[in-house]
Amino acid sequence: MHAETHEEAAPRRRTRRHDPNRRERIAQVAEELIAERGLEGLTHRAIAERADVSLSSTTYHFADREALVRAALERAADRFAGFVRQWAEEHADATPEQIAEALADSVMACLGEGRTSAVVEYELHVAALRRPDLREAASLPARASIEVMTPLLGPVVAATIPPLMTGLCLHAMTAPTPPTRAEVLAVLTHALRPPH
Repeated sequence: MHAETHEEAAPRRRTRRHDPNRRERIAQVAEELIAERGLEGLTHRAIAERADVSLSSTTYHFADREALVRAALERAADRFAGFVRQWAEEHADATPEQIAEALADSVMACLGEGRTSAVVEYELHVAALRRPDLREAASLPARASIEVMTPLLGPVVAATIPPLMTGLCLHAMTAPTPPTRAEVLAVLTHALRPPH
């Protein structure tokens, strides 16, 4: 009995939890906070609370706010590049009309299940306007899109797709009355029409 009391009285050594995915989780939470609060709402403290990690852990993996922004941008860019490559594989035999239909669906997704990802991408692209070190990562989605669209549509039309989709999605997300799918499809169909 005396031994048990002695053991209970001894201070417990806090075991450090092995967490190999901590850096990735912090970057994911950075994206979530950017989507919810914008870049202004991105702080180490907010990330630590949301990710359930210590404040020192966030600063260990990301020394400053700029490193968090860069990690979020690179994560979003890599995810988009993976998505667009898979999309191109699924539409390898599609006609320009079918591609226009699929792109119209992507624009409309910005108003629903794809809104969070789109907001993060646009917030971070705006950040790259003033931060030259972010521009390489910021350009990755457009480069990936052109790369996979060129075999499907040719180089000129493929180069048209990224700025067109950016404009259509931003317009859809910010307009007082979002465009209908039919309106979006009409623009895309016209843009993808082969030259006479």
